[in-house]
Amino acid sequence: MKIPGNLKYTKDHEWISLDGNVATIGITDFAQHELGDIVFVEVETVGESLEREETFGIIEAVKTVSDMLMPVSGEVLDFNEKLLDSPDLVNKDPYDEGWIIKIAVANNSQLDDLLSADQYYQLTESK
Repeated sequence: MKIPGNLKYTKDHEWISLDGNVATIGITDFAQHELGDIVFVEVETVGESLEREETFGIIEAVKTVSDMLMPVSGEVLDFNEKLLDSPDLVNKDPYDEGWIIKIAVANNSQLDDLLSADQYYQLTESK
């Protein structure tokens, strides 16, 4: 299982990378493995401002459907439209080609509440 050291993580198994005030968000390698083959990703919140832990979309795998939650508050700027035709990119490359949304972060102090790679590793090891 890959857990890149340059990212922040949530207890809900999402990752976030920051470039200035724009954050890219996806699900972790652990999450995609647990979900299984991903067949559909839906995000209808582009242009909306959402609070931390609000649902920004859904991800559907062969065996389940899960809500995806905002790791921090912000405005959803972009959705990875490659996932419309190839949702399996989340399985194949969750940290690069399989990113899900980009947001404008509303409150940078919320980033301090996220997990480091080491903390996330400890969380997944306890599962």
